[in-house]
Amino acid sequence: VVRTVRIFERFRRRQLVEHWALLLSFTTLLLTGLPQKYRTTTWSQQILATPERLELLQTIHHIAAIVLILLVIYHLGNAIYLLARRKMPGDMFVSMQDLRDAGKMIAYLLFLRKDVPKYGKYSFEEKITYWFLFFSVGIMILSGIILLYPEAITRWLPGGIIPAAILAHSTEAIVAAIFVVIWHFYHVHFQRLN
Repeated sequence: VVRTVRIFERFRRRQLVEHWALLLSFTTLLLTGLPQKYRTTTWSQQILATPERLELLQTIHHIAAIVLILLVIYHLGNAIYLLARRKMPGDMFVSMQDLRDAGKMIAYLLFLRKDVPKYGKYSFEEKITYWFLFFSVGIMILSGIILLYPEAITRWLPGGIIPAAILAHSTEAIVAAIFVVIWHFYHVHFQRLN
C-alpha cells in the first residue's frame, strides 16, 4: 500500500527567520526586564549586585528592544507593501467566520458537537494570538520609548505619563509572556500532539 502525504508550506523562510528573531528578542527582553521589575527580590538583587551589572542588563535590554522595533517596522512595512500590491491574502484578518468557528469550538468543548471545527490556513486561536501580541508589542514599544526619554516626553505630556508607562510596560510584558507560554504554545505546538 502506497500512502501519499501532502505537505503544505505554512511559512516562507524569511517568515521563519522573522519568527525566530522575534522569539529571541522577546525572550531576551523578558529575561533582562524581569530583574529590573522585581529589583527588591533576593534573586534580582543578586543579578543586579553592582551598578556595572545593572548597566549591562539595561544595555542588553535596549539592544533587544531595538531589534524588536526593527522587526515590527519590517513586518508592518512588508505587510503594507504586500497589501498595496494585492499580493497578501487576508488570511490573518479576523472575519465573521472566526466568530462562527469560536462558537463551534465552544460547542465542541461543551460536548454539544462531536467534531472539531475545520479551519482555513489559520484558526481563530492563531489569529487571536497574532493580534493580541501585535497590540501588546505596540504597547510595550510605546511605553518603552516613554521610559527611555522621560524628560523629553514630559515636556509635552503630564508627568503622570511616566508611572503609567512603567505600569503598562512591565505588566504588558508579563501578560504577553504568560499568553505566549500558555495560549500560543498550546494552540500552535502542543494541541496537534493531543
